Amino acid sequence: MIKLHPRLQLDPDAASERRWPVTGHPLTLKVTAAWHALALVGCATAPEMWPWWLAGTAVNHATVTIAGLWPRSTLLGPNWTCLPAIPRNANAIALTLDDGPDPVVTPQVLDLLDAYQVRATFFLIGERARRYPTLTREIVARGHSVENHSQKHVHTFSVTGMGALSREINAAQRTLTELTGERPAFFRAPAGLRNVLLEPVLQKFDLRLAAWTRRGFDTRERDPEVVAQRLLRDLAPRDILLLHDGDAATTDDGQPVLLSVLPRVIDAAKKQGLHFVTLREAF
Repeated sequence: MIKLHPRLQLDPDAASERRWPVTGHPLTLKVTAAWHALALVGCATAPEMWPWWLAGTAVNHATVTIAGLWPRSTLLGPNWTCLPAIPRNANAIALTLDDGPDPVVTPQVLDLLDAYQVRATFFLIGERARRYPTLTREIVARGHSVENHSQKHVHTFSVTGMGALSREINAAQRTLTELTGERPAFFRAPAGLRNVLLEPVLQKFDLRLAAWTRRGFDTRERDPEVVAQRLLRDLAPRDILLLHDGDAATTDDGQPVLLSVLPRVIDAAKKQGLHFVTLREAF
């Protein structure tokens, strides 16, 4: 049993030492709230103009919905789509792996990363981490970072209210902190989809949203060459790469695509003079 530092035993939303500044509600949320208030007042004072109030509300909803369906968007709040532009990241890239841990794939990934001396960032699903606690601890023991990818990874995450978002994120935060002894610093939304209410919840739990620069679509693409080319096309310093050790697609011979892709990506990156860092190392 890992003995947690006393600070880590606190409620994650009550941590006294924050990693991220509290920036307040994002502008998009403020504008949305202001418009709804204005529309309500308008309907009460000028009911004959209701089509205009309705149209404005529809435009607002469409805008925030589209922003939430665009994983790399920053319209709904801060979002890491590449590593910070600081000197130590000049030749750095980050490898991130989602949806684990997987009892078959993740151990093989860890062995492969050890062989190449590469550290990665694992965005784990809380329920899966709880199911495989030893494997979850092994990820951290081998020098990698574990971050928050929600507790259940539900497909309705992006249409969830603030209370449910808080419960889902807090549950994963508690699970991963308990299992690893380290409080996650980053959050990645299921499928990268979110809504305008997410950023205030992330600030409450001292988390920063992290998306990616490029992804391989390796949960549905079975050809390792195609996945690798998607990641390597125009590969540049400060890129964040997305792959999956959970729910990974398999090749025609039944092997996880990820295991064929990783060596190609790592070799190509090193030939470009790039080195891999975890997201925590990058900030």
